[in-house]
Amino acid sequence: MLQLREVAKPVPKDNQVLVKVQAASVNALDFRRFTSTSMVGRFMDGVLLKAINRVLGVDIAGRVEAVGAAVKQFQPGDEVFGVCKDAFAEYACADENELVMKPVCWLLEASAEKREGLISSITSSTTSCEYLSCE
Repeated sequence: MLQLREVAKPVPKDNQVLVKVQAASVNALDFRRFTSTSMVGRFMDGVLLKAINRVLGVDIAGRVEAVGAAVKQFQPGDEVFGVCKDAFAEYACADENELVMKPVCWLLEASAEKREGLISSITSSTTSCEYLSCE
């Protein structure tokens, strides 16, 4: 069951970026949580996820609000997209290596939606997204 509730604003660790979430998309991981009919799926939903009181969401796009002491790639005000826990919240913390700069010509909403295939290729080969086209 989904519910709206207040959660504390997270504080980034040394290698994390605090993002003000402006867009989040429903990933297959989120969708499967509500469609799972297997015993394992029901156990995950009914026991494990309730026990940790999780906020859903992994695909994120937004503006950097703050950075941890060891973060080198980003600064407050940067528009980014990528992966993090708890993306369906107003603020979320992501590891620096799980985010990339949003191309200027992309909307934040589109960035959250395009994340799944792009992050894997970008983070595995380069920390730059200069090859992402605006065409």
